[in-house]
Amino acid sequence: MHANFMILLLASLVPTFTGFIWYNPKVLGTAWMNASGVTPEKMKGANMAVIFIVSFLLSFFLAFALQFMVIHQWGVFSSLATGLPGTKEDFANFMLKYGQNFRTFKHGALHGAMSGFMIALPIIGTNALFERKGFKYIAINSGYWVITMALMGGIICQFS
Repeated sequence: MHANFMILLLASLVPTFTGFIWYNPKVLGTAWMNASGVTPEKMKGANMAVIFIVSFLLSFFLAFALQFMVIHQWGVFSSLATGLPGTKEDFANFMLKYGQNFRTFKHGALHGAMSGFMIALPIIGTNALFERKGFKYIAINSGYWVITMALMGGIICQFS
């Protein structure tokens, strides 16, 4: 299997592990349940296998999209992917010279966190406004995604 695919699979596990901690009743789970209106009774009876499989698939989609935001070299690749003569060589030369620039966990985490603030927060915030949820609901869920996307971005940028 291609190494980048394996890194995306690894990054796709981050939301599950972060969620186990973030939404634990001893951390923010109880506050989240109160803010969202979820009760222990509503939590019972769900098909957890389906929930985890679908959430992993959605996490993979997120990891796939996030790589284009945290790895700057993708922008150069798309600019040179015209099929014109010499562009393949131009890209290869560029990658030899600059391919590892800004390829650190810290840099990927920065862009992942920025994506969380600029993508996840507006989506969650907009939905919460129409669902009549409060600030605490927005802060808990958006905070989870900012941290999760920072970790995912760091992993993707460092190891891809």
